[in-house]
Amino acid sequence: MSAHHDAPHEANHDVVEEIVPMMPIVLPIAGAVLMFLLAFIAVTMA
Repeated sequence: MSAHHDAPHEANHDVVEEIVPMMPIVLPIAGAVLMFLLAFIAVTMA
């Protein structure tokens, strides 16, 4: 029969757990970019 080999790997690799510590930096930057884009669209349409 086939041999079963357990390769060492991270079983609990959670992407959300890696992103959460960066949220205090990412959210204000994303908000500033979004406000700039919305203001640019508003000025362009006016």
